[in-house]
Amino acid sequence: MSCWIEGRDKTVAYELTSGAPEEVGICPARLETAIRLVEAGVAAGEAGAASLCVARRGVVVAHRGFGRRGFSPDSPPVQRDTLFLVASITKPVTCAAAMRLVERGEVLLDDPVCRFVPEFAAAGKETVRVRHLLTHTSGLPDMLPDNRDLRAAHTPLSGFIRRICEVPLLFPPGTDIRYQSTGTAMLGEIVARVTDTPLPRFLHETFFRPLGMTDTSLGIRPGLEAALAECRLEPEQEDTDWGWNSDYWRRFAAPWGGMFATTRDVVAFGQMFLQGGRYRDTQVLGAATAAAMIADQTSRMPELPEADGPLPAVRRSQAWGYGWRVQPFGPGDAFGDLLGPRAFGHLGATGTVTWCDPDRDLAVALFTNEPLDRSRRLLARVSNAVAASVVA
Repeated sequence: MSCWIEGRDKTVAYELTSGAPEEVGICPARLETAIRLVEAGVAAGEAGAASLCVARRGVVVAHRGFGRRGFSPDSPPVQRDTLFLVASITKPVTCAAAMRLVERGEVLLDDPVCRFVPEFAAAGKETVRVRHLLTHTSGLPDMLPDNRDLRAAHTPLSGFIRRICEVPLLFPPGTDIRYQSTGTAMLGEIVARVTDTPLPRFLHETFFRPLGMTDTSLGIRPGLEAALAECRLEPEQEDTDWGWNSDYWRRFAAPWGGMFATTRDVVAFGQMFLQGGRYRDTQVLGAATAAAMIADQTSRMPELPEADGPLPAVRRSQAWGYGWRVQPFGPGDAFGDLLGPRAFGHLGATGTVTWCDPDRDLAVALFTNEPLDRSRRLLARVSNAVAASVVA
């Protein structure tokens, strides 16, 4: 899998640079179509704020901000360095942290979770393995039954971990695929316990710093609130003090959805996977690790029923690597219709998408501040236009 810039030493994985679309086989007019779609979507109220970053072969050919950071007419415009709450795009980052421990020999994919978090064995969960957490096959619920009450009480992350350890499974591990944020929470807890390091710091030292993701953090860093785009809240969050825009949630540092980032930073994270785990002169993840994370892992799980069997719709329309969604993506999803068979990516409930297409050497991030249920079509249309901009 090669995404090194032609004409350079192909043994080195370069950092992102800026350049003209024509230099890397992208049609400027077709790329402009994607930009105009975002502009039109913001003008039509499909999103109040947006940011788009597109890179091919490590060259950033588009990086633009659209709209305003807040919902008042005098709110500052979105800039290229505007931060967004990326929601579940946090998940593959937390999963990468867990996989870093796998490649260091400190964790095995088939280790039971209770090996690292003994209290997790309660309520019949002693057979849940690390592999299940990484592939949404653990049987854990997506959110805790009392999620809203916990957030209303400003419960810290430790309280959520305690409750996850108490809840029963929805199905036996490895027998179905059901998206589950609580499983990613447990991965973050494993990383923190094994390394004796808070997850935000581990992510900063292991990924954000070597990848040059200078604006990215798990939980907002003090002093950066002014650079944030305000989220449009889902109905259940309105008139609360625990929603996406609250001080509580911004500092909560949820391993499943609490990362703040710019589009360029997230493109750098994806670029690392396109380059076999390398970025600049650093092997951030082992090549085998990076390849495993973006390969279809769920199709080879022996206890999962066949995709055409009596399964929920999510099983028939989703395949997972370790933390990354992989092809086939679901019909009508925000990844669009034109990505190649090896594409991988993730969505965020705040209206965000990132994807990489190894066959086109493309890494893309598009963030909005409109919940995914209302921004999904815009994200998909722009994804199609970006994919179609590659002409050579």
